[in-house]
Amino acid sequence: MNDIIDVDYREKIPNNVNLSEDRRVLRALESWHPGYLDWWKDMGPEGFQESLVYLRTAVSVDPKGWAKFDYVKMPEYRWGILLAPHEEGRTVPFGKHYGEPVWQEVPGEYRALLRRLIVIQGDTEPASVEQQRHLGKTAPSLYDMRNLFQVNVEEGRHLWAMVYLLQKYFGRDGREEAEELLRRRSGSTDKPRMLGAFNEATPDWLSFFCFSFFTDRDGKMQLESLAQSGFDPLSRTCRFMLTEEAHHMFVGETGIGRTVQRTCEAMKAAGLEDPHDIERVRALGVIDLPTIQKKLNLHYSLTLDLFGSEVSTNAANAFNAGLKGRFRETAIEDDHKLESATYPVLKMVDGQIRRIDEPALTAINMRLRDDYTGDCQKGIGRFNKIIERTGVQFELKLSHVGFHRHIGEFRDAHVTPDGRVIDKAAWDKNRDKYLPTAADGDFIVSLTKPVAEPGKFASWIAPPKVGIDNRPGEFEYVKIAA
Repeated sequence: MNDIIDVDYREKIPNNVNLSEDRRVLRALESWHPGYLDWWKDMGPEGFQESLVYLRTAVSVDPKGWAKFDYVKMPEYRWGILLAPHEEGRTVPFGKHYGEPVWQEVPGEYRALLRRLIVIQGDTEPASVEQQRHLGKTAPSLYDMRNLFQVNVEEGRHLWAMVYLLQKYFGRDGREEAEELLRRRSGSTDKPRMLGAFNEATPDWLSFFCFSFFTDRDGKMQLESLAQSGFDPLSRTCRFMLTEEAHHMFVGETGIGRTVQRTCEAMKAAGLEDPHDIERVRALGVIDLPTIQKKLNLHYSLTLDLFGSEVSTNAANAFNAGLKGRFRETAIEDDHKLESATYPVLKMVDGQIRRIDEPALTAINMRLRDDYTGDCQKGIGRFNKIIERTGVQFELKLSHVGFHRHIGEFRDAHVTPDGRVIDKAAWDKNRDKYLPTAADGDFIVSLTKPVAEPGKFASWIAPPKVGIDNRPGEFEYVKIAA
């Protein structure tokens, strides 16, 4: 079958996989579609379903020009099935099947493991939409509101991407899993989402920006690892998802950066030199830098838990099977089998943090987390350059990987953001210095008054340098329905 690069929008479900020729899968997806729309209307952005939003929609998977921008009502967004182009002669790039032709059908011995990987990835996509559904009502500008909604519809499309794989390759089990993806709810007591960070509330816009910076960056790392998969349809699906994921991280990084910039500019204009003079800084209608640091601490630590245990037989099994590789696997210079290699892992040993060499195969999660931390650090460095340019004396930092952890080697330890191991009493005494308090949250919420006039922005955030799709500053990104 020749791959269709452009997306077929004549179909009810836009796609580039010749879905019209696969009637069984098409019927299954058409049957699932109404339930998806019901979920979107119930759990998607609240209060804006009838608004016209200036959204990008994929019309091709060619990276040189794959999207068009236009006003769309979100329930009418053309979600579809999009896979990156097929690569002739591709082979499994890691594990015990290294060098063998990639699979176009599910290998029977790995069916359950592969389905689990797809379901977990799929479950994160609607979860984030649910977490963010109320934020439109407090958007600091139409520009930011539009970016939120763009992220939301693309998370919805990523759910479609995983559901397609389940429906096409896993029969009845896949159909049942697809239905369950619409039944779980973020934060639900009865049917929560599968991963902890996706059951946390997103109460304010700084939380959203931190989520997009940290948690969507984890999404990037996970998608990069799955894009290496020897199961070729999963690889191709994730390769195109990565194209869209880049915008989500852009929203998070520029959102935090603009928040930092506005705070520093307000301090300089008011002649305030001490960023720790929190009351006076907050009186300017901006978010003080120490509180921003606490929000970074929280979201970084929550996201680190998504990587699972540092030493993991499940991760080793997925790697060995050729289903989920390492970050940019093909660029790593080793045997890609890890039969005798080691990798340093941070562990608690006799109450102290030590680096211990472990078999590289079982330390796959640790390596991916290290790659993630390095990627986060680059973003933190860019925030600090914003601060430096304004002349304010403050440095944002990534907390230690052992800080505030609930999964892995540090789940029972009390580690400070700078990496000191302390006892519970000291932790309880200083917790409010490390993590946002209820009062911090109340203050941030007090600032997040909606701004819906084109070209205007809330007091706590700076305007962007350029508009989306190069639109001018006063462009009406969202036409809010009366």
